[in-house]
Amino acid sequence: MYRYKLSGFGDEISPDVDQQIKVLKEEGIEYIDLRGAFGKNILELSKEEIYTIKGKLEDNGLKVSCIASPIGKVSIECDFEEHLSQFYKAVDLAHFFSTVYIRIFSYYPPQNTEPAKCRNEVIERIRKKTEIASSENITLLLENEVGVYGDTPERCKDIIETINSKNLQILFDTANFVCSGIKPYTRAYPILKDYIRYLHIKDAILTPTSYIIVVAGKGEGEIFELLSSLIKEQNFDGFISVEPHLLVTGRYSGFSGEELFRQAAAALKSILNNITSFSS
Repeated sequence: MYRYKLSGFGDEISPDVDQQIKVLKEEGIEYIDLRGAFGKNILELSKEEIYTIKGKLEDNGLKVSCIASPIGKVSIECDFEEHLSQFYKAVDLAHFFSTVYIRIFSYYPPQNTEPAKCRNEVIERIRKKTEIASSENITLLLENEVGVYGDTPERCKDIIETINSKNLQILFDTANFVCSGIKPYTRAYPILKDYIRYLHIKDAILTPTSYIIVVAGKGEGEIFELLSSLIKEQNFDGFISVEPHLLVTGRYSGFSGEELFRQAAAALKSILNNITSFSS
């Protein structure tokens, strides 16, 4: 019996929580990556809005798989104490929504600065957050975002192995690796496979000047090969999340709308079906 779980980014569907829930349920997805609602990021929501979301999710039998925070998706030169206060908000939200996972990033180096010059500061900032997470029984998921320090599998692995904590694991984003000029399965997976706890599934085609975001299996993300190995060989028991990003205007957009989200979910489920005889 395969052990992975499906999740999805509700705010890719709509800012409206009821619509997010409706589509996820109809797609047979029982978990939600909580990144935004009411047109706001999760860390910007009021107490009333947070309680509203929790009530609606509970009423509909949906659970939160991860607090998909923007922590670390800022310049390494940002004020760390101010940023840490935002991190504590994410920790509180993880407890409130009964999830052990918080998504984080590894900071943008200053313009025209070699990433290697930022290594020590990146490590220390993430180490501090990992220590807090450990004390709170939270696991941080380090995402390989385009342009941050950890946009290569080698630097992601260095962060993970240097900090060396079970409370810091890898969130593997297939399209982000493609957009960084890295083959997800051929190059990144062998380096990171021992640390992958979570996946964001979107696909991409790299062009000479930019990239095109497409549904799973239509790009260069090597998603079939990646999922086949994780599920069949690694007995993967983490989350596989639909994060389509299909409405792109010159840059990533965290929105797809209902129709495109459904297309992305169908493409992922088709791949999973080919691997595991999965059905929704």
